[in-house]
Amino acid sequence: MSSVFFTYLQLGFHHIFNLQAYDHMVFVLAMCAVYSGSEWRRILALVTSFTIGHSITLALSTLEMIKFNTALIELLIPITILLTCLYNFTQLGNGRKKGNALWSWNNLFAAAFGLIHGMGFSNYLKSLLGQGQNIVLELLAFNIGIELGQLLIVLLVLIINLLLTRFLSVKKRDWALGISSAAGAIALMLILEQDLSAVF
Repeated sequence: MSSVFFTYLQLGFHHIFNLQAYDHMVFVLAMCAVYSGSEWRRILALVTSFTIGHSITLALSTLEMIKFNTALIELLIPITILLTCLYNFTQLGNGRKKGNALWSWNNLFAAAFGLIHGMGFSNYLKSLLGQGQNIVLELLAFNIGIELGQLLIVLLVLIINLLLTRFLSVKKRDWALGISSAAGAIALMLILEQDLSAVF
């Protein structure tokens, strides 16, 4: 593995698995809140859909093929978290999810929200990219790093979920409600912190 690839792999991993980038971390947490470990195929499909979405706009914006209002993206990111939490509240009594794990509306929305988050990632990546001929390799490595960070977050959440629901008798519904409420509160805080005059 080349040093450039490994460097950007680490940068992608640490960008998502980082308390300073907690908005993206909170989104992944909210996205998986209503699932348990036995539904790992659905979780993997959901996280991968999100990755596909953010990989597209991360590449396009980093290569300056699309332009966007940074302030608007900073507002839309917590809105995606809030919408995900609101959706979770509608799923609290549904138990095991039905339908195809690989194709669902949940995956489609995860990909759409990923498009927004990818533009948020690009601001960080643009400040790191060199001027050489390795930009495609750097983009690939950064995306893989983000995916690995996301999967680690999901794994840790599922382990905590298992410990609480199986060994401490916490109900899965209460777990999903607590995580979604906390994530929703953080999203509201982030929304209220935005300078709307810079958005419109």
